[in-house]
Amino acid sequence: MRKILLSVLAAVTVLPLSADEGMWTLYNLPHAVYEQMRSEGFAMPYSHLYESENAIKNACVNFGGFCSGVVVSRDGLVFTNHHCGFEAIRSHSTVEHDYMLNGFIAKSYDEELPNKDLFVSFMVSQRDITEELNAKGLESRKGKQLEAFIDSVENVMEKDVKAQDSTLRLEIKPFYEGNKYYATTYRDFRDVRLVFAIPKSMGKFGGETDNWMWPRQTCDFSVFRIYADPKTNGPAEYSKDNVPYHPASWAPVSMDGYREGDFSMTIGYPGSTNRYLSSYGIRERRDAVNEPIVNVRTVKQDIMIRHMRASEAVRIKYDSKYAHSSNYWKNSIGMNKCIDSIGLIEQKQYFEKQMQRWMDTTRCAVPSNPRLDFDLLGKLYTQRLDIARTLTFWSETFRRSDDELTERAYSVHNGMEVKGPSNKKKKQYIEFDDNSDQWDAATDREVLAALLKNYRSQVAQKYHPDFFKTVDEAYGGDFTRYVDHMYATSILMKSGEPIYINKKGYDNDCAVVYGMDIVTLRDAIRLELDSISRLIHDQEKALCATKLRMEQDMPNYSDANFTMRLSYGQVIPLTVGTDSMGFYTTAESLYKKMLQGDRGTIDYQVEPEMKTLFSSDDYNPYCDPVTGDMQLCFLTNNDITGGNSGSPMFNGKGELIGLAFDGNWDSLSSDIFFDSELARCIGVDIRYVLFMMDRWGHADRLLKEIGIK
Repeated sequence: MRKILLSVLAAVTVLPLSADEGMWTLYNLPHAVYEQMRSEGFAMPYSHLYESENAIKNACVNFGGFCSGVVVSRDGLVFTNHHCGFEAIRSHSTVEHDYMLNGFIAKSYDEELPNKDLFVSFMVSQRDITEELNAKGLESRKGKQLEAFIDSVENVMEKDVKAQDSTLRLEIKPFYEGNKYYATTYRDFRDVRLVFAIPKSMGKFGGETDNWMWPRQTCDFSVFRIYADPKTNGPAEYSKDNVPYHPASWAPVSMDGYREGDFSMTIGYPGSTNRYLSSYGIRERRDAVNEPIVNVRTVKQDIMIRHMRASEAVRIKYDSKYAHSSNYWKNSIGMNKCIDSIGLIEQKQYFEKQMQRWMDTTRCAVPSNPRLDFDLLGKLYTQRLDIARTLTFWSETFRRSDDELTERAYSVHNGMEVKGPSNKKKKQYIEFDDNSDQWDAATDREVLAALLKNYRSQVAQKYHPDFFKTVDEAYGGDFTRYVDHMYATSILMKSGEPIYINKKGYDNDCAVVYGMDIVTLRDAIRLELDSISRLIHDQEKALCATKLRMEQDMPNYSDANFTMRLSYGQVIPLTVGTDSMGFYTTAESLYKKMLQGDRGTIDYQVEPEMKTLFSSDDYNPYCDPVTGDMQLCFLTNNDITGGNSGSPMFNGKGELIGLAFDGNWDSLSSDIFFDSELARCIGVDIRYVLFMMDRWGHADRLLKEIGIK
């Protein structure tokens, strides 16, 4: 309760905000925040964050639209997490050349591997355009009208930007729950090649056993390179003639390490937080989002892991899918535990009572329309709870199922490209690529049948898809028989050949009908949700506006929305009760876990060469000069969430000391409530990264490129 009481007191008496919390936009970083950073050890000028040509932001990238990364050399070398490069590594792996299992080292530029659809984005500029949008009638538009309005303005602004530089793109996103809008300009590079990856045993060391836990010994990094047009040094689609990109600036790597209390800063692309969310919204998150996610993914993952452990070929195909699914499965478990254990809903309710008292007593106008009404907000969330829970079950069952048939059946009815002459409908067709190397029929069939059975048991009958009647009438309620029939007979399971959409029987194909039924059900659920959701959005927007006005003398950051953000804090241990769990781990602790792997703990099992490597006493020059330890991972109280994976961790001089890759179990409610006493960012020490590149990978050319002797 202490943290929220301090927040309430700050709101009432206008005390300074605890500036260590937050995901701050760089272009308008409050000077009060910058001064706090300086007092904690940041030694660079304000302009070196965003404005100058060699600003730190210019070395930080959006990696692939789902992670973060950092450029570390004059030849466009990029560091990110191993789990961010997971799919790229997996896509190049075969049973004969298993880069997931054995790692990958490119000995030359020619050996670096291109990756379809992988890109990195550099943020060029950002600005607040709220007043411009207001002048064009922003406030008068709601719902789909608002979306169309923003899209039209975005298209016009992007056209203007491209007229000046064709390599740029622009996007407009809402900030502060839609009370502000920023336009951000990016430059995307789409030729990104895999350079270096360590074996999965080390890049994902600890697996699900250690995920979201401390202490950690995971060497979570991979290395890529940006390639560019040889004539312009600018973005270009993949070509064998492209050359390494030469950035104007890159992040210097530090071998000096860190001490307890040292300044630490991350810059990356955090995906989504909801810290302005009401108490009613938190309850919905717990009961209608997190709980169904845990339910469905438990069913799916139990089947996947059983098949993966039985076959190396299946493991390669499903490694990335399983890792992605299990990450947010465990996140949802931990978040719900935190919500209940710290009484977060009650804390929010207490704060909302203080906010209501402020609204009742102040004459200061709050710029929100409609006016915040907590009673109405509570009633709206109550109306939405069951249908929101149903939508999560639908999404987890039919959009995140990871089975190939459902993906194809859904895409047929949801924007899939139709090929052939538009004036000759009988010749129009769809076509699925031959991606048989990415899925396994036996695994997919069992997963889908189990998920359909689970959906029936968890969701009210009025939200059951129509094909459930077919399952009952034609298959005796047996989902396994139904799924097997679809996989065996549907034309949608043909790969690499035309599927004519006007051919007799197409509309009656079992999987085509299945896809239509799930899309129809989705539309019905969304229609029921839309009107309530718009009203809830308006009230949550008003809540945010009210809080900003109530705390107008304090700096406030916007929730994360996968735009570049800065977070800062200190290197600091984690204390649970009276026990300190330290702020870094050592090679000795890793070796002890490896021995547990020998005794059967699967997530701690490694190759013999790794045990040899970490049973040695020779770690120089990568040992810490003060402690003498080979330090592996470390803790800070930087703010972190999904999307921050791969974010560079800088010291006060702007030097790279690590890569952020995880939070701790006690911080899993931080997407909706940040607790500086419990929340920690876990990073892999850059010296651990370099040690593995050197002693395991013998990547002398890369170390030289980075500037390491």
